[in-house]
Amino acid sequence: GLARIDGRRIMLIGHEKGDDTASRLRHNFGMAKPEGYRKARRIMELAGRFGLPILSFVDTSGAFPGIEAEARGQAEAIARSIEAGLDAPVPFIATIIGEGGSGGAIALAAADRILMLEHAIYSVISPEGCATILWRDAAMASTAAEALKLTAEDLKKLALIDGVITEPLGGAHRSPAQAMLAVGDAIWTALEPLLEQDGATLRIRRREKFLEMGRGAGI
Repeated sequence: GLARIDGRRIMLIGHEKGDDTASRLRHNFGMAKPEGYRKARRIMELAGRFGLPILSFVDTSGAFPGIEAEARGQAEAIARSIEAGLDAPVPFIATIIGEGGSGGAIALAAADRILMLEHAIYSVISPEGCATILWRDAAMASTAAEALKLTAEDLKKLALIDGVITEPLGGAHRSPAQAMLAVGDAIWTALEPLLEQDGATLRIRRREKFLEMGRGAGI
């Protein structure tokens, strides 16, 4: 929704996982349903209409995979959300603050700049899921994790993300206030140069950014 940070009006989008059993159940463990992605799409379109930068915070193991979600068009909702992100005529910064899983994460991260907390992960599939498919053995998850290159450090080397945000000693959960300050500083640093670009330039460069992924050697 609408927000104001340091006097600047912005649009905020994010996943909410919850922090205990009751809240996690209430928020479906951060796995958005089609309605959630359609809401995100509307917010991105409103941001473009009113010239507001978009900030998204990603923390999901993936979109909700239930039969009822598929019946209500989960794949289409994710695709439309990605499309809205790529087409937004305003600066768009995505920050992965925990898990970034599959299309459910990309739906909120088709952004000009993708930032990650130091200990966050971002992958097409979970290590357990990958191990089950490739080796038919979830115990091979650590081997799968290494092959997936899902850490912030690996993804930065592969140029799939744009910045790694250093977490406080012991992780962001140990010092949330300090972590939030670090995230805020990183976002504003990434945002400032984008504010000088017009909408057409932002769209062209954003699309080219994603088209470029995988073209280089080593992927």
